[in-house]
Amino acid sequence: MTQWLPRFTSRLAGLLPRDDLLRQAAYRRLWSSILISSFGGQVTMLALPLTAALLLHASPTQMGLLTAMEIAPFVLFSLPCGVWLDRVRKLPVYVVGESALAFVVASVPLAWWLGWLAMPWLYVVGFVIGSVYTIAGSAAQIVLTQVVPRERLVEAHAKNALASSGAEVAGPGFAGVLIRLVGAPLALLVDAAMLLASAAILRGIVVDERREPCADAHFWRDLRAGVRFVRGQRLLVALACAVGVWQMCHHAALVVQILFAARTLGLSEQAIGLSYTGMGVGTVLGSVWGGRISRRIGPGRCLTLGFALCGVGWGLLALAPAGRLGSAAFALMLLMFGAGAVLVFINFLALRQAVTPEPLLGRMTSTMRWLILIPAGPGALLGGWLGEQFGLRASLGFAGATALLLALVASRVAVIRDLRDLPVPE
Repeated sequence: MTQWLPRFTSRLAGLLPRDDLLRQAAYRRLWSSILISSFGGQVTMLALPLTAALLLHASPTQMGLLTAMEIAPFVLFSLPCGVWLDRVRKLPVYVVGESALAFVVASVPLAWWLGWLAMPWLYVVGFVIGSVYTIAGSAAQIVLTQVVPRERLVEAHAKNALASSGAEVAGPGFAGVLIRLVGAPLALLVDAAMLLASAAILRGIVVDERREPCADAHFWRDLRAGVRFVRGQRLLVALACAVGVWQMCHHAALVVQILFAARTLGLSEQAIGLSYTGMGVGTVLGSVWGGRISRRIGPGRCLTLGFALCGVGWGLLALAPAGRLGSAAFALMLLMFGAGAVLVFINFLALRQAVTPEPLLGRMTSTMRWLILIPAGPGALLGGWLGEQFGLRASLGFAGATALLLALVASRVAVIRDLRDLPVPE
């Protein structure tokens, strides 16, 4: 797979226009790696919470704690990680991260086979996965800026989202069938294998990145410099606040949506997997049209539209009855979330990268990830608590209403509303 997929995408790229990003060999390898790891990630996205919900009979509060454990490393490690990333080469960090994730994911079926699997084990796995995403995920975002010109970042993020969405269309149905055949724990071995293949493809990327050691480097001073840069940019502060609230809503809904599908709507593992195809369709639509919408109405308003789509989806699911109508509402919510999340992130990522000078990219990326994920942990815990105390619909209703209010407020903030083009670094 590590050789076949890049060759196949190379042949397809020959059919594309001469100025298409996939014509570039380095970006094509990066895109192929994202496609493979995203496909495997669909298995983990279903198998890990299904292992907790169905095999270990987790409560809504425990599901919230599991999600919070995945988020905690972002809050703990993001800022120092950014300082470190600005001093090292990013691509090797990305490759090691993909390999480490493979072994962490494979530990779940191993623990199940040995009879050790319990919620504390999943909490540890979630924390380690979050730690790898904190470090290697930040490195991956910077690698993209080393491969793609800054003026084409929205296009690159849209194509990356298209790779992920292609996996999201085919992956959930495959994951649902696989989980039904071999069980959720063993299905995670598929993701482990694909992560190793992704790491092998990434090793073939050539990036010219020379890091000159700085004689007067100082960790805490450099960390403060990154935070000061973000604080001094009105656009970055506004983006951090808006996307932070969206993350709170997203995680409040995320911790209960599989429980809601399985326990309230009565869907089987396979039916849940097939419903997640709706999210793939939504991300395809967002990826194909997101760049065009952003160019037409501006990246700020396109971001706000993404908030609104997600809010409507969560609100509809909160009102959905059991039965076929409820099943359709679950798939529709996933479709709207997929499209809305793509609109949020292709513009959010491009805007924050466009406004930042290259020497500060690592610290800006980690600071922004830290800021937007601080509300995610409390959102996950709040979603679990609301689901346990007032019912699962309460968590979804809270997420939907808050996201719609966020869209309304963001549409009135001038620094977001008036953005028509990508800014340039000072």
